[in-house]
This record gives sequence, structure tokens and C-alpha cells, in this order.
Amino acid sequence: MQFLRKLYDWVLHWSETPYGAAALFVLAFAEASFFPIPPDALLIALVLGSREKAFKFALICTAASVAGAAAGFGIGHYLWWDSPENFSALANFFFANVPGFTKELFFNVRNLYNEWNFWIIFTAGFTPIPYKVFTISGGAFDINFLLFITASVVGRGLRFFLVAGLIWKFGEQIRTFIDKYFNTLAILFTVLLIGGFVAIKYLI
Repeated sequence: MQFLRKLYDWVLHWSETPYGAAALFVLAFAEASFFPIPPDALLIALVLGSREKAFKFALICTAASVAGAAAGFGIGHYLWWDSPENFSALANFFFANVPGFTKELFFNVRNLYNEWNFWIIFTAGFTPIPYKVFTISGGAFDINFLLFITASVVGRGLRFFLVAGLIWKFGEQIRTFIDKYFNTLAILFTVLLIGGFVAIKYLI
């Protein structure tokens, strides 16, 4: 945990440099495929420092994250298997070193893709569920790439523009609320949204 805290502080320090926007792009790209720290913290810090650029930062974050998702998809599609039944050395490295990325979770994701399709990608993009697990798994299980990118754009874009918009509107006073409750509210919103579509499906 101490290592993650230092990593988190290192991420935040970029907001105090002239390279904040570039660092945001790199961080959002990397987080979608392997990096453990989400880009929201740096996005919030940058918007607080320059609120007139709030939506520019959100756009950078979204574009980079979707590009990183495509890279994660490529890792899964081209580099994940030595054979249909055997993981590659890279896959085993991810299982051993990426926090929370286990073989059990990987195979559970396949069932989620089979059942929910678009909605599980959207959920992973919008909520605090580890996005990288789903981007790599999507490629490894060869899901539809266009659907994958569309859901990623919607989920990631909604998340980052919402965060940036709240900071742009309310400034520092909303920061504590976002830090404390945003993930919970994001999960609740997603459950209600998907639940609504499921209800419509069975009622019609």
C-alpha cells in the first residue's frame, strides 16, 4: 500500500508542472491497459488549477483512455495466448504483477461479456471496476471491436466529463465529495441504468 501511495503522489505532482496535460494523456492511456492508478486524481488537480480548460482536460483524458483501451485489446488479441489453451509469458506476467488481475477474474469476465456485451464494457469504463481487466480480456476473447470502442467512448467519456464538469461548476468545494462518494454514485447510476434497460426488455 505504501508503494501505491507514493505512486499516487507521483501522479499528482505532474499537475504542478508544465507537462500536466501530457502526463494526463500518458496516465489515462496506461491505466486502460496496465497502470494501477486511475487518471481521475490528476484530472481533478489539473481542472482545479485551470478551470477554463476543464473540458479540454476531459477530452484529453477520454481520448487517451480509449486509445489505451484499444492497446489493451491488442495485447489480449495478439499477445495473450501461446495456444488456445495456454497463456503466454506476458499474460502470466500480468497475472503475477498487476494488482487484482487474476486468472479467476479473467475467466469470469468471459461470462460477463457473454451475458452483458455492450453494458459490461460501459460499466467497466464508467465505474471503478478495473478497466484494464476488461480491455485485455475483450481482445483475448475476441469480442466485437467496434462495439468495444463505442462502449469505451461512452463509458470513459461520461465519467471524465462528469468529473471535470463538477469541478468546473463547483471548484474545490466538490473535491471532497468526489473523492469520497463518486465511485459509489457511479456504481449506483450504472445499476439503475442497466436495470432500466433490463426491465424494458422484459416488459415489452
